[in-house]
Parts: sequence; structure tokens; C-alpha cells
Amino acid sequence: MDFDPAPIAGKLTRRGNRTINTQTLRARATELASVRVAAIVIPVFLLAPAIWNGYPLLQWDTGGYLARWYEGYLVPSRSTVFGLYLHVGEGSGFWFNLVLQALATLWIITLTLRVLGLAQPFRVAAISLLLILTTALPWLASMLLTDIFAGLAVLALFLLVLHGDKLARTEKASLFVFTAFASASHSATLGVLTGLCALALLAWPWLKARIALPALALGGAALLTGAAMLLAANAALSGQFAWTPGGYGVAFGRMMQDGIVARYLADHCAQEQLKLCPYRDQLPATADEFLWGHSMFNTLGRFEGLEGEMGFIVTHSLAAYPLMQAEAALEATGQQLIDVATGEGTNGWIPHTYGIIERYIPSELEAMRAAHQQHWDIDFPTINRLHVPVALASMLAMLALLAHALSRRRLDDLTLLAATVTFALLGNAVICGVISGPHDRYGARMVWIATFTALIAAARYFDDEADEEELRPS
Repeated sequence: MDFDPAPIAGKLTRRGNRTINTQTLRARATELASVRVAAIVIPVFLLAPAIWNGYPLLQWDTGGYLARWYEGYLVPSRSTVFGLYLHVGEGSGFWFNLVLQALATLWIITLTLRVLGLAQPFRVAAISLLLILTTALPWLASMLLTDIFAGLAVLALFLLVLHGDKLARTEKASLFVFTAFASASHSATLGVLTGLCALALLAWPWLKARIALPALALGGAALLTGAAMLLAANAALSGQFAWTPGGYGVAFGRMMQDGIVARYLADHCAQEQLKLCPYRDQLPATADEFLWGHSMFNTLGRFEGLEGEMGFIVTHSLAAYPLMQAEAALEATGQQLIDVATGEGTNGWIPHTYGIIERYIPSELEAMRAAHQQHWDIDFPTINRLHVPVALASMLAMLALLAHALSRRRLDDLTLLAATVTFALLGNAVICGVISGPHDRYGARMVWIATFTALIAAARYFDDEADEEELRPS
């Protein structure tokens, strides 16, 4: 009798398939569990500074944003859109805002890793935890300030413009809204994003295969929506359909700090009747002392009393001393690039913010006063022994990545990300350094995306090494 192996083979095949299916299901279940754990654990770690503090971290500028809902008028450099965002979270002691910030951070980091082919749960968790340990990211996410949205907005625009084809419609719509909100939250963020779009448009003739005009138009539309959002919020709260004021005042402060204002007053007070002429020998040494300290700025009516004169001096000094202005701008840009320390303005001495909370949100006083920050318990000098070297090394890594790509004439996704981050850091240094003057806060809020890109490059390198090892003959 002939032996027919088919029935036995069929049984073995079915058993084998069941085994494979079971293993696949277990692997998928494990991966799903890992994703769920990461979705809880990473936001908690991102908010670790605030949780330890016992209250959201505050900064000198926080009070100006909090007051927008209550005071109903426009204040220089204080976005009403961000003020409304903070007002929404008041009932939760602002923890609602922090949770949103942490979830947005995890979402955009994960989305960036996904389009670059690195979205495995372990990778997402490892890179996120390294960012939390070595950069300002958790301090930004734990703070009631616009700064967390600066770096995230750069990544969001990168995804919209260069990887829109890899995103679902809901993801693109969400990134559009996020980018619009982030650009409306701070003029410097809007300036950086506008500069990136302008560079992409200039590069389009050479990068048609990588930059789709409809995607670039979508990114530009998000910025226009953000501008419209800010104008609408200003009109709703103040009755003025106007941009947030203060540009001339901030630029004036930087020029005063660089000695340009004193030079202009010395050269022109004999011919021009300016309010500052009697005080030309008493100007403070820094812009912060002039604008926010006890100076003649208060005596002469602050922004309302001096806005016109400050604008006059700013514009006329640009024409009168072009070489001096160029040298000062170049120096300010260079200084801003290396001013990257975490925690500037986040200490126990922020009387304006305390006063705003006491006046308008007294229910928060007890919790705020009990926080570690208000007892000067945060040791940023020690933290920055790690953060500053990591930040500076990360910026050098961006240059190394671009140099390596140029030497090999390679334009892959990682190179485009490194280029985006490099131009964002440079644009941020120009806008913040030249207009406001160099501050660590402006650098720290943006430089973490360089560390993020460097970690992506490291992950890619180890992947390539592993692939080469597999291909080598044993």
C-alpha cells in the first residue's frame, strides 16, 4: 500500500501556521503593550521637573501671558493666543496645559521617528529618555511659557513640508493646527518658521523631487493662519485689530546695550529734541535693566511714552551707523548660538509673575508658594554642567552631518532634517540675538532638536553597522 504523506504534512503545516500566528500575535501584543507603557511613562518623565516642583514651573515672562485675559490690552512681546491657552488651564492649576505639552512633545517626536523609519517602541523610548536626561526638553515641557513650542514647531513644519506623503489626513490637519498655534504663540517662532519656508522655496528648483509645492504651500498657509489667529485674538481681547506691539522697543534695548543708542544721542541731541537726551549719560548697561528694571524708561512712560522715539532712533541709527550695526549684529548672532544654558529666568525671583497670580488667580497662591522653585531649590548650574556641553556638541554634530552628506553628495531624509535644524538654529540666533540680544533662554528652547537629530543619526549608524555585520560571510 502506498504511503500518502499529504494528510500528515497538512496537519504539520496547520500546526506550524498556528505556532507562527501565535508568535506573531504575541509579538504584536508585546509591541502594543510597549507603546501603551511609553505613552504613559514618557509624558510623566517629561513632566518630572514640574511633578518634583509640586507646581508648574514659572518664568519671568509667565505673568505677562497670564494677565492678557484679565487686563484686556496688548502688551509688548506677550501673545494673547498663548495667554488664552494658559487661561483655559487655570481650573486645573495649569496641569492641563502641561499634560497637553507633554503629549504634543511625545507625538511629534514619535511622528518624526516614524517617517524616518525608527518608530519601534524601544527606539522611541530610548531616544525620548536620552533627550529628557541630557537636554532642556523636560524643563520646557514643565514650564508655563511658549518655549516648548519653538523646537516642536520646527519639527512639525519639517513633517508637513517634506513628509506629508507619509502622513494620514488627520495627522496633517493636526500638524497644521499645531504649527499655526505655535507660530501665533511667539513672534520669534513665527520668524524662524517663515525663514525656513522661504529657504525651501528658494531651494525648490534644485530639490523638486524632495519638496512638493503643495506641501510647501500648506506649511505657508499654517503660518498665515497663525498670524490671523493672533490678530483675531488681539482684536477679541483688546478691541484692536493689530499686531502684538514692542518690536522697536526690544530692538532699541539691544542697540542700547551695544552702545549704538549712546552714540546716536551724543551725535544728534544738539540738533534733535529727544526725550532721552537729558538721560544720555545715565543709560543702563543692559537692555533688561532698561526695559524691565527701574530706569528712565519708567519715568518717560515706558512703551506708550517712548515707542515712537525708540522707533525713530532704531531706524535712523541703522542708516547712520551701518558698519557698527553689522558688527553688533554679527557678534550678537555668534553669542546667541553659544548661549544655550537651561533655566534662565526660572528661579525664585520673578516678582511680576507672582504679582499677577496674586492679583488675578489668588486660588493658586498656596500651591505656588509651596513649590520648590519659590524656595530656590532648583540647581541649574549643576544641571548645565551636562546640558551645555551636550547642546554645543549637538550643534557641531549638525555641521559634521552636513559636511559628510556634501562629501558624498547624498541628500537623504537625515540630511534634510540636519539642514532644517541647522537653519532653524541660525535663524533663531539672528532673530533673537540681533533683535532682543543674546539670552540663554532663546538658545535652550531650540537647541534640543539638534540633540534629537544627533541621536537619530546615531541610531541610523548602528542600524547600518548591524546590517553590514549580517551580510559579512561567517
